[in-house]
Amino acid sequence: MAGLHSSLDKPSGQAVANALTAIRNDIAYEGFAFRAGKDMRAIMRMRGLDAWSAFSSSWNDLGLDIYMADGGHYRRRRFAAFNAANGVVTRKPHQSHYQSRDHNPLNGGIERWFMPIAESVAANGFTRGILGFCTTLFDATASSESIVSPWHVELHQFRIEATPSGTGLPTPEGPHRDGVDWVCVMLVKRTNVSSGVTQIFGPDGRRLGEFTLTDPLDAVFLDDRRVFHGVTPIVPLDSASKACRDVLVLTFRREERSSDRERA
Repeated sequence: MAGLHSSLDKPSGQAVANALTAIRNDIAYEGFAFRAGKDMRAIMRMRGLDAWSAFSSSWNDLGLDIYMADGGHYRRRRFAAFNAANGVVTRKPHQSHYQSRDHNPLNGGIERWFMPIAESVAANGFTRGILGFCTTLFDATASSESIVSPWHVELHQFRIEATPSGTGLPTPEGPHRDGVDWVCVMLVKRTNVSSGVTQIFGPDGRRLGEFTLTDPLDAVFLDDRRVFHGVTPIVPLDSASKACRDVLVLTFRREERSSDRERA
């Protein structure tokens, strides 16, 4: 099996170490942490940022999501799964993506087989860097009792499209949890998009935060066990052109929870 093997990055330099600690503290206090693209570029500068152009252009080669129970044709995606343990990230054989209906009442309850992420994307320097950074972050944020278990990591490439005659729904299931431990959502590109506001809620429905991912590398890190997240529908700014919202989603859960079959 072709795979990705990458040493898990550790923060290099006091500034990056401080940035990681600040993200950890925000997650511990609020259940989520938003970071602007300029802050993430500083973090990723020595972690594959120079490979961003090839990484981001791969969103132009996604397959149509044929599993939309609402009949929509507004979502394109690719998918891959990885194992992260003992300082190494390894790509797993291609597999289905599964959510229970408890976490996804619209599209859950079935195995969904999406197009695999291209090997060139899995091996891209930015892919390796963000996987390494998130593994370092979530290892540091997780309880010490669970750190010996490997992570099951899922990487999703999403493109949501909207036209003058059709709204695009980034989260058609509404505010939700993914059934994992930790989530990273990063904006790749936003073209001719109006709205698409990220909203964070507590289990009681109370709104905890609201912001819009507008610039490349704008990111939010989520404690999926504590908060719900959703994104408002998108429409074109210019009604004469299509709107596109490209995002990277990474989810992390400890392997001992694999029997739950609750994947992002």
